[in-house]
Amino acid sequence: MISYKPFYETLFRRNFTEYQLIHHHDVSANTLHRIKKGEAITTKTIDTLCDILNCEVQDIILHI
Repeated sequence: MISYKPFYETLFRRNFTEYQLIHHHDVSANTLHRIKKGEAITTKTIDTLCDILNCEVQDIILHI
């Protein structure tokens, strides 16, 4: 099972909001909805989030 808990912790540490991701970095609201629901996102999306947040994959997802 994949957990996105690290994603929200990273957002908080980096002082980012979902609003900023959507309106300043063109991350789709649907992507954030999928993350909230624990649904699958693509590795391309994970790569994009890592670039935006200047972090590593483990800062976005956790395999449980």
